[in-house]
Amino acid sequence: MRGLLRHPAAWWVLLLLGCVPWAWLLAQTLQDQLGPNPAEALIRATGDWTLRSLCLVLMVTPLRTWLGWPELLRFRRMLGLLVFGYASLHLVCYAWFDMGFNLADTLQDLLKRPFIWLGFSAFVILLALAATSFNRAVRWLGGRRWQLLHRGVYAVAVLAVLHFWWMRAGKQDFAEVLVYAGILAGLLVWRVMRFVRRP
Repeated sequence: MRGLLRHPAAWWVLLLLGCVPWAWLLAQTLQDQLGPNPAEALIRATGDWTLRSLCLVLMVTPLRTWLGWPELLRFRRMLGLLVFGYASLHLVCYAWFDMGFNLADTLQDLLKRPFIWLGFSAFVILLALAATSFNRAVRWLGGRRWQLLHRGVYAVAVLAVLHFWWMRAGKQDFAEVLVYAGILAGLLVWRVMRFVRRP
């Protein structure tokens, strides 16, 4: 397994696998197979894949530590960009299908509905992380400041779960929210405990 992770093609294979959900959604859209409300289906699916990708990104360091596989670190940045990609699709679907790209209506909705504001806040942080995910940004910011900025992914995780929870509050349907919340809470607690135990 470690040999496969070290293979030069592994990065591209994982990237292609990460794009499969996007391709699947595109194919379903073109074939009109998204059900009676395709707009809602696309918004929900892109939101779900954003959360799943976020869980994967936050799992990289714990898995590297538990398994002793430093090779996993080479995939972390690419997985982070996948999170940003799915979050961008989620935002575009909302702005297009719900708001018709009307800026005034979007801003009004942002101020009126707290869960939209939470989701947008998470996206703004992701935008900052994606914009500084390259080696030149690390050199420009300095390693310490770059690390501090990229710890913002934890804030993204909290905001994303709250966004999902508040969105489901109207229907009192929290089963799926609790799954994501449990996974992300466990990963965040692991990181806090690791920081506390560090000499």
